[in-house]
Amino acid sequence: MAEQIRPVTRPRLYEVIVEQLCEHIVNRDMQLGERLPPERELAAQLGVSRASLSQALVALEVQGILSVRHGDGAVLIRRPVGDMAIRALREHADRLPEVIEAREALEVKLAELAATRRSDNEMAAIDHALTVMASEITEGERGVSGDELFHRAITEAAHSPLLARLMGEIAGLIRETRIESLSQSDRPKASLEGHRRIAEAVRQQDPMAAGRAMAEHIRLVSDVALLRPVDG
Repeated sequence: MAEQIRPVTRPRLYEVIVEQLCEHIVNRDMQLGERLPPERELAAQLGVSRASLSQALVALEVQGILSVRHGDGAVLIRRPVGDMAIRALREHADRLPEVIEAREALEVKLAELAATRRSDNEMAAIDHALTVMASEITEGERGVSGDELFHRAITEAAHSPLLARLMGEIAGLIRETRIESLSQSDRPKASLEGHRRIAEAVRQQDPMAAGRAMAEHIRLVSDVALLRPVDG
């Protein structure tokens, strides 16, 4: 039986923007530490919406090419090489579902164990992470540091060295999805509320509620643009 012709895959708009931004960086011979033009200006130059541009900037941030900070613009921290950025972007999209599955398998159990095993000091560390994330969001940031602190505190409170080691092995992949998720509009506040529900269940030492709250939280933050279908 002859092999069927595969349908043509149309590149997503943000992939095209990523490619153009990489060309811009190379053609201008931008140096590390240089900033791209402000988003409004850059979107106008490219003829795209700021939302599409923002998605492309996040994709480059995930790859460690740009650092995007509130009030500081997009700063070049690593020069792109050839078409590696596009290939890395597509590989990232391909492995996202597996990362999400791994997170749910590991972190739901960690939340259940944390509710059973946490100490008062570990509960205080969880609360501190919530305070850090809330402060970051209030200041206009995405809350990435507070988010990382929270999940680390839950992991430590679970007292499971093997699960902690497995979390450590996928930490880099989780950070990619974290940056991407928290870059979406209103996601930081929704994520913080999810953290608060998890924390309350851990405080009440209710493992079933903690696991359920963590599962709901991961489903929320796993809704990222890369996994949505392309229109048309």
